[in-house]
Amino acid sequence: MHASQEVLAIQQSQQQADGSLAVPHASDKLVKPCYDVKGFMDNFSWLDKVATCINDLGWDLYSFDHEDANGQFEFDFNYADVLTTCDRLTFFRMMAKHYAEEEGLLATMMPKPFADKTGNGAHFNMSLYDLKTGKNLFACDPKDDPRGIGLTPLGYQFVAGILKHGRALCAVFAPTVNSYKRLVRRGAMSYFSWAPVFNSYGSNNRTNSVRIPAGGGRCESRNADGAVNPYLAAALALAAGLEGIREGLNPGEPNEDNLYELTDDQRAERGIEFLPQTLQEAVAAFAADPLVERTLGKGLRDEFIKYKTQEWEAYHLSVSQWETARYSAMF
Repeated sequence: MHASQEVLAIQQSQQQADGSLAVPHASDKLVKPCYDVKGFMDNFSWLDKVATCINDLGWDLYSFDHEDANGQFEFDFNYADVLTTCDRLTFFRMMAKHYAEEEGLLATMMPKPFADKTGNGAHFNMSLYDLKTGKNLFACDPKDDPRGIGLTPLGYQFVAGILKHGRALCAVFAPTVNSYKRLVRRGAMSYFSWAPVFNSYGSNNRTNSVRIPAGGGRCESRNADGAVNPYLAAALALAAGLEGIREGLNPGEPNEDNLYELTDDQRAERGIEFLPQTLQEAVAAFAADPLVERTLGKGLRDEFIKYKTQEWEAYHLSVSQWETARYSAMF
């Protein structure tokens, strides 16, 4: 399993009294700043500390860059077994915050800190390998794959298991009320978010929740965000994928077009469901899926449902500034 983590660096001195956040460098204001060199160099001091630490720990950082939102950066480190990767992601969060604080910044993995900017993902890249040979059991030559993606029948079965339980998995991949402000096609943004909205799969197509990156050999669950508990999410994703293998499930044909632009009727014809659109909806799907109790046990399942229901209710019962501004003079 491999992890990629997107991080937003927010200058603490620009936090407002109401807790709102601001991008640290005023010049980092391009509408699409992805790979912007100037924005990257303005933050180089803390980025270099994080990158150096990752390599010193032996994680093999193979890329990091300015991402799609202002003040947002992505770090990609290499594959490891699932437990090691979960440990690394957990440590990464603390480490990134520590080095950002030294620079007078706040690093946040909050899924959607700005309504008008791209959110923070924590994509799960998954494959199975043979313990004796080390061979990647999902990888094959695209010429040997009838769908041309480069995934073995075992890999497709694993993907089918992820999709079968996709709506329930969303509760652990995207576990906060804020998570579902990220999982939108556009929202308050002026351009597509490229966040997953549908329980679907395809090749190098970011409008699917499960993507098979170029070259094949792995699947990427893209609805996981910066708030994910990697241990719970990995356990359930593995259980879902293995069920797909045991049952010989078929995920159907990959979706290669922009699903954002399809009509509801066109999506219905393909059997493409929406992912949950609120935490409440995700927890309901989680509670209804028997795989969850079989994997986590009844006690942990019930505590998760209880805690997340309380979180949803606390959020739903609060009165926001948006409501006050919209309704106080209207009625």
